[in-house]
Amino acid sequence: MKIWTVTRIRQAKGKQKLPCLTAYDCTTARMIDEAGIPLILVGDSLGMTVLGYDTTLPVTMEQMLHHTAAVARGVKNALVIADMPFLSYQTSIETGITNAGRLIKEAGADAVKIEGGAFRADLVRALTANGIPVMGHIGLTPQSVRELGGFKVQGRTQTAAAKLCQDAVALAEAGVFTLVLECLPSSLGAEITAVTPVPTIGIGAGPGCDGQVLVSHDMLGLQDQPLPRFVKRYAELAPQMRDAFAAYAKEVADGTFPRAEHGYEGGA
Repeated sequence: MKIWTVTRIRQAKGKQKLPCLTAYDCTTARMIDEAGIPLILVGDSLGMTVLGYDTTLPVTMEQMLHHTAAVARGVKNALVIADMPFLSYQTSIETGITNAGRLIKEAGADAVKIEGGAFRADLVRALTANGIPVMGHIGLTPQSVRELGGFKVQGRTQTAAAKLCQDAVALAEAGVFTLVLECLPSSLGAEITAVTPVPTIGIGAGPGCDGQVLVSHDMLGLQDQPLPRFVKRYAELAPQMRDAFAAYAKEVADGTFPRAEHGYEGGA
């Protein structure tokens, strides 16, 4: 049994802060797990970070299964949560159960994440009734970027803020074990955290949340484009990688790599 379970995550509410990072491959997942991070999200953000898309919308179930399985193979202790991609659960509850079940059964995820507010409550109840733990996600929901008119801060008006509070409570009552709050005013993030009985995981929702999540490529400095203001870079790996690639290319070109110590002696 893993150290981090759905039950332990629920019990962390108000007792300890919960860090979460994204991973899309076995090697990165292993390193995140070894660092003691309790939650690893195989985000559909892989559409932008790994696959070169402009949004998460083109990501398929097969791609999520592939990357989730890779992550799961590298993790011993953290809870692995798989994003359900666009149209893998929106068309019907039956479709949602089938696809969520595939992420658990075929790819080895411990839980799934779905986007949307109170209108997803029936789906959450159906998934949890079938033994599939669910992480909710409200606020800026990237799969709704077309309807939202872009990547914008949500909940700025009193009406919108009240709706998000209602969504959070409804999802918790339906059975989510934790809830991502994305791109909300910090005061609203704290308010939702106070009224929600399950841990909240913020991404641009302020320090009042029960935990935080970042995209690993962002916090490692692997992205060239401008980053949201809520991202803190903990490393600048892109320049180091470019320098390493250039040094390798130069040494191969001028014949200084490989040297004798990089080869083998003797016959067959």
